[in-house]
Amino acid sequence: MKFHLHTAWVTMAATNIEPLVEFYSQLLAKSPHCHSPNTYAEFQLPGLRLGLFKPRDNHRQEFEQSEQSGLSLCLDVDDLDAAIAQLSNMGYPPPGEIIVASHGREIYAYDPNGNRLILHQPQR
Repeated sequence: MKFHLHTAWVTMAATNIEPLVEFYSQLLAKSPHCHSPNTYAEFQLPGLRLGLFKPRDNHRQEFEQSEQSGLSLCLDVDDLDAAIAQLSNMGYPPPGEIIVASHGREIYAYDPNGNRLILHQPQR
């Protein structure tokens, strides 16, 4: 038996999601599509839904981070320098240098929970 996939999205767990909601609201310059304070928030982006949720108490240990998250959220931007400035103004400056590759320029940054963001400006 096969199933039909309707859509897919990325979710991130956090025991305190409100700092993430604020971070992504500022970074994406938009409010969540739906928001239940301290429980769930969802952002509708071009080609992606990003969900933030607080795990239930009986699942909390599963999501506690003992090391850096393996998640990388890659965001294509038109102006990498402007994106870096925005993150810096938000108090989350990227710790490294811009990487120049054949596919464009990118830099790594981190959200309040340590999830890695890859800000990528494609080569045009």
